[in-house]
Amino acid sequence: MKRKSILIVLLIFLMTGFLFAQGAQETAGDARTVVTFRSWSPVVSTTEKMVAAFEAAHPEIKIEATIFNQPEYLLDLQTKAAAGNMPDLIGLEPGALTQQYKKFLAPVQDKVVSVWGENWMDMFNPIGLDQARLGNPKGDENYYGLPVLVQTINCWYTIPVLEEAGFDVPETYDDMLELVKYFEGKGIAPMMIGAGDGWLRRDIFMQLIHNIEPGIIYQAEEGKVKFTDTAFVEAMTWWKKFFDDRVFQVGALGLSAYPGSQELIEAGKAATFPMGAWWMQMAGNDNPPPLSVGLSGFAPMKFPDVTGNGAPDDVLGGIDMMIGMSKTAKKEAVEVMCDFIAGDAAQVLINTFNDIPAVKGLAPEHFESENQERTWNILVNEWMPKVIYPRQLRSPAIRQALEDSLAAVAAGELTPYEGCELIQDAWVR
Repeated sequence: MKRKSILIVLLIFLMTGFLFAQGAQETAGDARTVVTFRSWSPVVSTTEKMVAAFEAAHPEIKIEATIFNQPEYLLDLQTKAAAGNMPDLIGLEPGALTQQYKKFLAPVQDKVVSVWGENWMDMFNPIGLDQARLGNPKGDENYYGLPVLVQTINCWYTIPVLEEAGFDVPETYDDMLELVKYFEGKGIAPMMIGAGDGWLRRDIFMQLIHNIEPGIIYQAEEGKVKFTDTAFVEAMTWWKKFFDDRVFQVGALGLSAYPGSQELIEAGKAATFPMGAWWMQMAGNDNPPPLSVGLSGFAPMKFPDVTGNGAPDDVLGGIDMMIGMSKTAKKEAVEVMCDFIAGDAAQVLINTFNDIPAVKGLAPEHFESENQERTWNILVNEWMPKVIYPRQLRSPAIRQALEDSLAAVAAGELTPYEGCELIQDAWVR
């Protein structure tokens, strides 16, 4: 009996030791600092690879990343802000979106010194830093976010679709009308758009007004001209004309950009389509469709000229996506932010062709095709250095009014002039 008691005690001791060791391991695992990141970009598969790269080099930090489609992300961000439960790091656009959430954001220019040193600004392409403070009130020189990616906004064409039809790359509105005639009834959109998304409606209008009178929309934001001036009404009229002439496909207002128009474009149902440099990332997705393999089926083009004077030499662009840090962020968040911008995670990001890096010296480690490398050089080395004007607007109210008016004009609920009035009514001194 005594021997059996000793064995029982020994067994209990061993089991207790095992459970204690297991608990210690779990505690050690839980001891990692968790940094939260929420955004609409980069896409989930790319973000997962970035997180893996960072955590491999920083085993003491765990990143909890949540990626949404942009409309859902904006709603989630509103909810988080209202609840006072902001993530450590958040995806931002310069201008309106950053200004909307600025009261929740910490200035980051001093924080990144601990990782990058005092001369950190020299790392960046100047256009990114120029636009990072877009919309800051006069005298506010803080950076409430720093760019991860920059971009151009432009159009693309589907190489085999145009080649098989015998068309050159369209440069004018009349060229687009020729595509309308040819592809009528063939199941191919002359210009495929997901106009259900406000950001894409806004991108197209920004290119139209840039074609008609470069720079005027930024003057209107400052109150130097009105949104009801002739140039804006003309641009809004052209916007409606693209629908009426069926340059945009029927049902465009009911289609999202992602995955709606994306899937149709990759299926070869678009002659042209308005996206930006970020379209390169289609080649980096897992198991891409044939047109996107090595980006072999797509090439960039400028938005068709509607004035008869030729498209501007420069395209709009600048920052695609920034990262901001909430005021309640953990101190380790700065390491994550810096790595996502210019470290191991950033290299993983650029390898997927997600967009153009905001810092100098980063480039994909491998190109799958000559067309992919040619496209990279056009966007990065030819077009990006010429960018003068931003894609984004300063004011959240103006941005929303513009997106709403474009939808209403396209649907025939407002005239072009009434659409411009709606934007002007949102302007605040």
